[in-house]
Amino acid sequence: MTVKSIVIEEKQVYYTVMGQGQPVVLIHGFAEDSDVWRYQVQTLSKFFLLIIPDLPGSGRSAMLKDMSIEGLAGSIKSIMDAERLENSLVIGHSMGGYITLALAEKYPGLLKGIGLFHSTAFADTEEKKAIRRRGIAFMQTQGSAAFIAQSVPNLFTEDYRIKNNAILAGMTARYSSFDALALVAYYEAMIQRPDRTTVLQSINKPVLFIIGKQDKAIPFEDSMQQCHLPQMAMIHILEQSAHMGMWEEKEKSSQAMLSFLQNAQQF
Repeated sequence: MTVKSIVIEEKQVYYTVMGQGQPVVLIHGFAEDSDVWRYQVQTLSKFFLLIIPDLPGSGRSAMLKDMSIEGLAGSIKSIMDAERLENSLVIGHSMGGYITLALAEKYPGLLKGIGLFHSTAFADTEEKKAIRRRGIAFMQTQGSAAFIAQSVPNLFTEDYRIKNNAILAGMTARYSSFDALALVAYYEAMIQRPDRTTVLQSINKPVLFIIGKQDKAIPFEDSMQQCHLPQMAMIHILEQSAHMGMWEEKEKSSQAMLSFLQNAQQF
């Protein structure tokens, strides 16, 4: 495993490289960092070259001037250019899926396939935008630690919360020091992002959907409305997961990702 960095807008953006073979970029979501893939890298790095960024504003990476979804996609493109990656597979969790879709929209020839892990091509509804704006107001007055403490439990099923108090406490502690400015920038980026269902309709590469049956952030019904749009789709439903299937059902998530990545190499 090697930790690297590149300079974008005179700021350091970090990423981890491990494994060998077909390149795979794993993009974490909102209020996370590259550690969110901790269980999957153990399996996937045996077969693939993994590039796992800390998005600008997350983990070790500094915020950039352009923190829009498109700007964040540009940072991933810069990492891919630095590593001289072509025909890469990209999987994004939640907000990372929004970034993956923006990357596929702007650089369709760069990717060999994409995965949406608890993510959606739909734009925010007005109700969702209102929820995010309330979250922004909360962070601006109460700070990021209070926001993280309030939001982390909602990412998991009730059963997982009851049985894994220590894991949730560890996640809360890890992300409680998140820069509130970065979290606000992410929320504003998600509010402003457009609908990208046309990307799913037009893409001629394989698309993975990993869907949490109990996901409150990305409703199951929304996911089922769009997973038929691509020409080639692999759909995996995690029955016992909410929004953190890579932890809630880590083995099933790892195997779903591995199966998709191995099959996608054929195209």
